[in-house]
Amino acid sequence: MSYKINHLHHKSPDPEKTARWYIDYLGAKVLRENRGADGRIASYNLDLHGVPLNVTGLVAGQQLEQHWGLEHVAIDASNFDAEVARIKASGTKVLEERGLADGRHVCFFEGPEGVRLEFMEMR
Repeated sequence: MSYKINHLHHKSPDPEKTARWYIDYLGAKVLRENRGADGRIASYNLDLHGVPLNVTGLVAGQQLEQHWGLEHVAIDASNFDAEVARIKASGTKVLEERGLADGRHVCFFEGPEGVRLEFMEMR
């Protein structure tokens, strides 16, 4: 098994303002601005000194309760199915499993002290 941090995910009612804060005060670099159906910028992919940081509003299609702030840490899992089976067998609380538009699967689960983590199927 191997892991790699895929991204940190910060959800904000004002993604532009939040992204600007990370840029201005922590030196994050903009990798991509993502536009919504209305053509306005809806989210940002930032590089926070080597750590991918996604700044978005609420994500359509996510069944798991969403909240503002650092919402989860996403981890690429080289053997996604085995890792999900392993955390389930350990009694770890699984919060949501779903497919993404690109065909990959994700599994949100709860770590110590309620920290929300996400395994992502590697490409």
